[in-house]
Amino acid sequence: MKQCLEELIAKSQAGDKEATEQLVVENSGLIWSIARRFFGRGVDPDDLYQLGCVGFLKAISGFDLQFGTQFSTYAVPKISGEIRRFLRDDGAVKVSRSIKEQAAQIKMARQRLTTQLGREPALSELAKETGFTAEEIATAETATASTESIQKQTGEEGFTLEAVLSSGEKEEEIIEAISLRQAIEKLAPREKAVIDLRFFRGLTQDKAAKILGVSQVQVSRLEKKALGELRKYI
Repeated sequence: MKQCLEELIAKSQAGDKEATEQLVVENSGLIWSIARRFFGRGVDPDDLYQLGCVGFLKAISGFDLQFGTQFSTYAVPKISGEIRRFLRDDGAVKVSRSIKEQAAQIKMARQRLTTQLGREPALSELAKETGFTAEEIATAETATASTESIQKQTGEEGFTLEAVLSSGEKEEEIIEAISLRQAIEKLAPREKAVIDLRFFRGLTQDKAAKILGVSQVQVSRLEKKALGELRKYI
């Protein structure tokens, strides 16, 4: 029996790799339709699709099933935003001042709620706090996110993904954003989530464990495994 969209998203968020793969396959047409909007800008169509897939996976991870918003409303700006972010860093797309201001408000609200709740806020909580819709939050956060996150110091431990992965001679290769994105795309869903929380959101292993609903020891193991896989891919 075919599973409904909500069931697949819930399973994917719980770490079900098959559910995640099914979601990507069933929505590949949507991803391609958005990727096509950016054809002719000097980027290979397959790379645009892969970037769109990264945005789609982020949409799955960040979607709040209790919010009452259609998934596509949240996913479309995440997909296009991931592609725009890459093109923006190449100088092909500019981010408007209003989007930057929205992103700053959302970032402050996210930090405030994280402190108050002791965890990452759900999409519904972030929307209530800021007054923005799910689509506006997805658009603003994706459009202004930095592709140099691998150089950002993480959590309370002050290390970077670049430093962990790099042995020195591969530094330039690792800094190349598209290479890192493609490598992360190959990880299992739960490993991607750990890398995202630890290195892109700057959380400690303990905080990441609370968000994922696992132990700190499990996060440590997942992180070690993910980093080992990334070293092979890059």
